[in-house]
Amino acid sequence: MRVLAMVLAGGEGKRLFPLTADRAKPAVPFGGTYRLIDFTLSNLVNAGMFKIVVLTQYKSHSLDRHIAQTWRLSTMFNNYIASVPAQMRRGPYWFAGSADAVFQNLNLVYDEQPDYILVFGADNIYRMDPHQMLAEHIDSRAGLTVAALRVPRSQANAFGVIECGSDNRIAAFREKPSDAPGLPDAPDQVLASMGNYAFTTRTLLDAVTEDAQDESSKHDLGGSIVPRLVERGEANVYDFTTNTVPGATDADRGYWRDVGELDAYYAAHMDLVSPVPAFNLYNREWPIYSWHPPLPPAKLVVDSQPGQALDSMLGAGVIVAGGTVRRSVLSPEVRVERDALVEGSVLLDGVHVGGGATIRNAIIDKNVVVAPGACIGVDLERDRARFKVSANGIVAIGKGQIVMD
Repeated sequence: MRVLAMVLAGGEGKRLFPLTADRAKPAVPFGGTYRLIDFTLSNLVNAGMFKIVVLTQYKSHSLDRHIAQTWRLSTMFNNYIASVPAQMRRGPYWFAGSADAVFQNLNLVYDEQPDYILVFGADNIYRMDPHQMLAEHIDSRAGLTVAALRVPRSQANAFGVIECGSDNRIAAFREKPSDAPGLPDAPDQVLASMGNYAFTTRTLLDAVTEDAQDESSKHDLGGSIVPRLVERGEANVYDFTTNTVPGATDADRGYWRDVGELDAYYAAHMDLVSPVPAFNLYNREWPIYSWHPPLPPAKLVVDSQPGQALDSMLGAGVIVAGGTVRRSVLSPEVRVERDALVEGSVLLDGVHVGGGATIRNAIIDKNVVVAPGACIGVDLERDRARFKVSANGIVAIGKGQIVMD
């Protein structure tokens, strides 16, 4: 059985601005050490999927560099993770949608000749064994299997919503509906697509080729391909909660988060620093792989008063010199000076927090310098005039800025 995995990593990620001002969404750092794409690639590799192409488009330099630097598989058995930029094989056009991204790269399918194709997103936080989903897909004899999980009905307009028939066949699929009906056994929930698909190769080839000829189509997998295959009775649903990953705990089993906007990105980080993590990064039986810089361990220093870090995660090379860090994630080489307070925040690589500064409920991108005594997240009206502030009041600061008082 030959399997090819296609990872869709070409989205702009506008809702994560300013973190996506200079990088593709899948390249956004997460959890102090990782990039968002590391979670999808780790799931595939842990499951024994070793032929993977990553389809990129917007601002892909840091993503391409990360893949080249981190994700090297053995060439002895023709294993690879290859970054594939938009090649404009149909003319001078960017990808018109996720289905068009697959269509414009069908040469990769013809070269590999797989029996099955996994098409996964690149920017969600979760653990999953894709092989279990593929096995169920093969047993079902469907052309397409869609991974799904339950979410609150109030969030239905952010997902593709699935209505099930008999034998796990999908009876109806609606993309981001405003009036989705609840589930029969849970009226306040709906069954939402995770954006992870298993295709029988012939089904995918025919579907995206037909879609490419339809000028009225949105050329999107969720908006165009899935509904078409549902109408033909060729689509099956896979219940993500049945997926069992080695080393999973009761607390993080079934965990999946779409972190495509600032509040969700922030909330997923707060999940990491809870006393019992909602998502466990310490599972060594199903590791999340990444590239780790050659830096010394984090250090807490007494500078007239002890440096403290409570309910927090500190990356390599972090120095807390007489400051206090609470419920926060500090990426490599962050420095927090004397009398500074960092609370409920996410600081990316190289951020320098000056003495006496206060940072609350913030996401701060790489190499930002916060001047001594400056305040972030204390006066939101003032912050809105200077920075991006999310709907939930999270202050987001872009790369390399100098924040004065």
